[in-house]
Order: sequence, then structure tokens, then C-alpha cells
Amino acid sequence: MERKTMYDMQQEVDRYIRQFKEGYFQPLSMLARMTEEVGELAREVNHRYGEKPKKEGEAENSIDMELGDLLFIIICFANSLGIDLEEAFDRVMHKYNTRDANRWTRIESKNEA
Repeated sequence: MERKTMYDMQQEVDRYIRQFKEGYFQPLSMLARMTEEVGELAREVNHRYGEKPKKEGEAENSIDMELGDLLFIIICFANSLGIDLEEAFDRVMHKYNTRDANRWTRIESKNEA
């Protein structure tokens, strides 16, 4: 299976959304949807790793599906604002690689040991 680029994913989501008259939600609605999805992810993580087991008969969800839902909303949000997520990601990684270059304890390579 060929891997999709972020560009591919943004295009696929755009094709999906453009088939509906409603189109993309407004930014505040998109943020509310994103917050809702983060809450659903938190619930699943808490069920799996926290102290709150699922109730008997509660629907089975999964962390991977909740992350997928969150990714879909993030792509919708970016598309609605004309943001290229590959470019945004590259800029963010540059920021982390420069600003936080010495912030964390690095794992020593075999050459340094």
C-alpha cells in the first residue's frame, strides 16, 4: 500500500467536503469540533490507561480511530483556512530543532560511548 502524503490527505478531505452544499464549518465551529474530538480521545486514553474503566455495554472505540477523527478535523480546519499542513509542519519542526535543540537529554550514539 502506497503511503499518502499530507498533501494527498488534504486533497482527499477537500474532495469529500466539496460534495456537500454546507462545505467547511466556520473556524469557531471547527475549533469546537476539534475540542470535542480531543475529549473523545481523552476518554479512550483514560479508559485504557487511567482509572476509569468503560461502563458495561459502553460502545467500543479505539485510540487509533479517535486520532483519525482528530486528524480529519485538523485537515478540515487547515483546508478551510488555506493552510498547507506540510509547510506548517516543516516550519514547526525547524522551530523545535532550533529552539529546543538542547532542551532534552539526548540518547548517546554508539560512536560517543
